[in-house]
Amino acid sequence: MPSTPAASTPSAQPLRIATINVNGVRAAYRKGMGDWLAGRDVDILAIQEVRASTEDLEGLLGPDWSILHDAATAKGRAGVALASRSTAAIHRVELGAEDFDSAGRWLEADYEVNGTIVTVVSTYVHSGETDTPKQVEKYKFLDAMLARLPELAAHSERAVVLGDLNVGHRTLDIKNWRGNRKHAGFLPEERAYFDRILGAEDEADYNAGAGLGWVDVGRKWAGEVEGPYTWWSQRGKAFDTDTGWRLDYQLATPLLAASVVGYAVDRADAYDQRWSDHSPVVVDYAL
Repeated sequence: MPSTPAASTPSAQPLRIATINVNGVRAAYRKGMGDWLAGRDVDILAIQEVRASTEDLEGLLGPDWSILHDAATAKGRAGVALASRSTAAIHRVELGAEDFDSAGRWLEADYEVNGTIVTVVSTYVHSGETDTPKQVEKYKFLDAMLARLPELAAHSERAVVLGDLNVGHRTLDIKNWRGNRKHAGFLPEERAYFDRILGAEDEADYNAGAGLGWVDVGRKWAGEVEGPYTWWSQRGKAFDTDTGWRLDYQLATPLLAASVVGYAVDRADAYDQRWSDHSPVVVDYAL
């Protein structure tokens, strides 16, 4: 890790961290993202599928936000960002081996909150496509995540990886799970990665290996219920019937997860009020 000084983010209230796949930030702002953000009192915002320049982000969010942005190699694709109420210290944007292109998909920063360092990662996992090179790239990225997460936990006891992870971990995380067992996003091989990430460190699963001990904040908070879903297809009546997927996560180290005092999926009231096909996931951490 570079020895860059951490940012200072003063906060007497719980630290509010939100994540959202905007599916193009300029389009999202045209449809109402700015109104949502203005009324949500977010301290740190993770954005995926930015599909715009840093200058675009700065113009849309305004001068009150400090912005880190890692654009994708291909213009107009992917892109991840972190926006905070004060300057952030960037630590790493590359993930995996040198010959693996992770640009626009992984961005880390440290924030100082009430004297405590919190490490935040905005990430956008490949969507994949069964039996194609796209799925190979997705597995490469998930392999790189598995290698990086223990390093993150060693770097900071309070770390959170958040974003569109493009995997429904359990049957509770996808409404039509039976019809998607052979589709990317719910393949057994993909779900096994999450088994390992979220497995207890003192336990080992025969298929997944030793657990890394991270905590799925959304599942822990919601309990054993369907959803709450965070993404719905734009086709048909998926949103109206709540036939969705839970693809957007906040995965935290145990110490940070223990400080959660609030969790919400900001689902729009109606289909025509959405500004993305994803909904924001907002978590309050009492530090």
